[in-house]
Amino acid sequence: MSEPEFDSPVASVHRGEGVKVEKHVTINRPAMELWKFWRNFENLPRIMKHLESVSILSETGSYWVAKGLVGTHFQWDAEIHNEIPGELIAWRSVKGDINHAGSVRFRAAGPGATAVIVELRYEPPAGKVGATIAKLFGEEPGQQIESDLQRFKKFMESGQGAASLTRNDG
Repeated sequence: MSEPEFDSPVASVHRGEGVKVEKHVTINRPAMELWKFWRNFENLPRIMKHLESVSILSETGSYWVAKGLVGTHFQWDAEIHNEIPGELIAWRSVKGDINHAGSVRFRAAGPGATAVIVELRYEPPAGKVGATIAKLFGEEPGQQIESDLQRFKKFMESGQGAASLTRNDG
């Protein structure tokens, strides 16, 4: 499996720039089930508290709106630049309030279990000062991703995620 390169021509944040976050969780569900839920980006506000909405624009394009500090909002368009069904989704922002690029990988972690690894590189609004302020208020992306992955685990292991796939695929 090829790893996404953040210094490639499609990256919105180049290697060595911005802030890098990597978080992971093991979920007792098959990789393809987790990938399908995540790949339907309109599902993500159900598990990511900071996301208000995600709208699908095309097979690889989407529009995102997220809550920021003190009632602010951030929005951006993103595109998938690499995906392997059941294994990888890699994206980058193409325009909007926050430049970022990232990937989510799904790897076997034992019978019926999957390691979900999120890697994100972003340029914080207001630079390093903005990143420090966000961290103080618990709004830093690393903290958010950690909480989001725990909600994803609980949601998928409860069976709610599989039920939503059946409704969406039906």
